[in-house]
Amino acid sequence: MTDTGDSTITVHGTVAAGFEGVREEFAAVLAADHTEPGGQLAVHHHGRLVVDLWAGEGIAGDSLPAVYSSTKGAAHLVVALLVQDGVIDPDRTVASYWPEFAAEGKGGLTVRELMSHRSGLIWADGGFTVEELADDRILAARLAGQRPYWTPGTEYGYHALTIGALTGEVVRRATGRSIQEIFEERVRAPYGLDFHLGLPEALEPRYVSIRPGVPTPEQAAEFAANPVDPDSLMAVAFGFAADPPLDLVALANTRAVRALGPASVGGVASARGLAGMYAAAMSGLDGRAPLLEPETVAEAGRVRWTGTDVVTAEADAFALGFEASGNHYPALGEGSFGHSGAAGSQAYADPANGVAYGYTRRRFALPGGAAPENERLSAAVSEAVAKL
Repeated sequence: MTDTGDSTITVHGTVAAGFEGVREEFAAVLAADHTEPGGQLAVHHHGRLVVDLWAGEGIAGDSLPAVYSSTKGAAHLVVALLVQDGVIDPDRTVASYWPEFAAEGKGGLTVRELMSHRSGLIWADGGFTVEELADDRILAARLAGQRPYWTPGTEYGYHALTIGALTGEVVRRATGRSIQEIFEERVRAPYGLDFHLGLPEALEPRYVSIRPGVPTPEQAAEFAANPVDPDSLMAVAFGFAADPPLDLVALANTRAVRALGPASVGGVASARGLAGMYAAAMSGLDGRAPLLEPETVAEAGRVRWTGTDVVTAEADAFALGFEASGNHYPALGEGSFGHSGAAGSQAYADPANGVAYGYTRRRFALPGGAAPENERLSAAVSEAVAKL
C-alpha cells in the first residue's frame, strides 16, 4: 500500500528478484503525484518480463489506455521491418514511391529525411476535423499537395499529428497495405501483444479513458505567464492554432480514432504491450525469434542529424523514425530507441542492456510528452540491471 496523502493506493503486480527497487520507485512516484495517481509499468530484460506493475482507480494490468505518440514507435517498427526486407530503401525519395508527394518543392526529400521529421508537413491549410485525423489515408491525400512550413530537408520539427500518415503512405505505395495491417500481422498477433493500431470493438471494455491534466499551482502560473503563441509552429503542429483548438484528451477518447488507429497518435496499449513490442523487436519474446536483425536494431537507433527542433524549440534527435531515447535517459546504452506519448507514456528498447521498457498513465501529464517520473523509473531499472 502507498500513502499518497489523500488516499491509499495499492500497487499490484510482480517484480523479479533484483528489481524490488523498481517497485519501490513506482510506489514513490504514486506518492508524489498530486492528481489521482495511476498507471502501469512493465520491463523486459533479455525477453523476460521482470517488472509488471499497475495501480490506480479503474486500472488493471491488462487495461488499455491511449498511448498517443508512442504509437509512432509501432508505425516505425513496421518501416524498419520493410527496410530489413529490402522493400523500402530509406535513401530513396519519398516521391519515387508516392509521386504526388513531389508537389510544392518536396520531390527531393528522402524517406530517411521524412522519418526524421524534416518534411515541413506539420499541418495542412484549412486544418483537420477529428474524423480526418482518425484516417491516415485522408491525411496523406491532403498533405501530398500541401506547401511545407519550411524548405524540406533543411530543418527538423516534430510532426506530432502527421508523421504516421506520411510514412504510412510510403508503406502503402510500396506494399499495397497499410501500416496498421502489417503491424497486426507481423508484430501484434504473432507475439500476442496488447498494443493495437485499431482497437477491436470487442476490446472496448478494457479501454480506460484518458483524463485531463491537473496543473500544480506552479504550472498554472507558468502556463498563464507563457501562453503558446498561436502563430508559432508549436501551435500549428499540435492543432492549438485551429479553430476551435484541438483537444488532445478528447481526440484519444474518440471511438473513431481508436477504431482506425492513426499511426501518429491512435494506438491503444498496456505497458505490457509497449514493453513487449520492443522486447519482440530486439530480443524475441516467449520463444519467438526477434523481429529485427542486429544490423537493423543498430540502424533503428542511429541518429543522422541533431540540432534544435523548430517546432518544440528543444534539443531532440530522431533515428529511423524513433526517438533517440538515450538523449532523455543518460543511463541507457548507446543506440537506444523508442517513443514517448503525450499523456505521459514512454516505451523504448535499450539493446546494449537488453532492456525493453513500457509505461502508461491515465491522467494526462503536463506539460506534455513523456511524464517526468519516467526519469526516476528508468534510472531505477538501469540501476537494477547494472547490479545483476
